[in-house]
Amino acid sequence: MTRCTCGQGHETFGACMRAKNIRVAYCQSWKNFDYTRAKRNEKELAGYKSAREQGIQPEGTQVHQTRKALDLSDSMGVAYNASTM
Repeated sequence: MTRCTCGQGHETFGACMRAKNIRVAYCQSWKNFDYTRAKRNEKELAGYKSAREQGIQPEGTQVHQTRKALDLSDSMGVAYNASTM
């Protein structure tokens, strides 16, 4: 009796799963590879990218650094550049 779910006729369920190349996402939480951290990082990078598209150069990619650069740009009326200001 085979337990193949993909129709290829694998001898065991494990062989079928290996053939499908199944991976478990964020299974290494001991290395801080968790979903929450990944989403926070994506959000930070999206904010940084948005600032760069506006011509603003924040000091870094963290939210507070990007927010500071955006606020300073609004108050000064010119795009903030951390390396020259």
